[in-house]
Amino acid sequence: MTTTHLTNPTVTINSVDFSDQCTSATVTVGFDSLEKTAFGASGRTFTKGLQSVEVSLTLFLSYGTSEVEAILAAELGEGDTTVSINAATGAESVNNPHFDFTNMMLASYTPINGGVGELSTIEVTLTGGTWVRDITPPT
Repeated sequence: MTTTHLTNPTVTINSVDFSDQCTSATVTVGFDSLEKTAFGASGRTFTKGLQSVEVSLTLFLSYGTSEVEAILAAELGEGDTTVSINAATGAESVNNPHFDFTNMMLASYTPINGGVGELSTIEVTLTGGTWVRDITPPT
């Protein structure tokens, strides 16, 4: 079995490439569990409900018109943010899946974070929306 370590993933928020500002990405996808246990059952049973999506990023904090802080400030509280992540640069494939997340919301962020002699970073968590996994190279 092959293992993977992220060396050159791509991360975009609303089509703005943050790959050179991102140091960590965590994607959690799944579904809400809805109980469907009926009378007489000997154990609980469940079915899937709505999709559950969360994308967490650690970014270097930078200020300016097209920089991290300004773009995140514009997305704060909106429910239409799009995030795209590839495991590596290059075309989608089974070895380089592409994930698209749409209609996500950034509920909060920390526009100032850091101390003397440190690089300022920001932890961002976007939730909600839907996701698609793509392994088909573009034609």
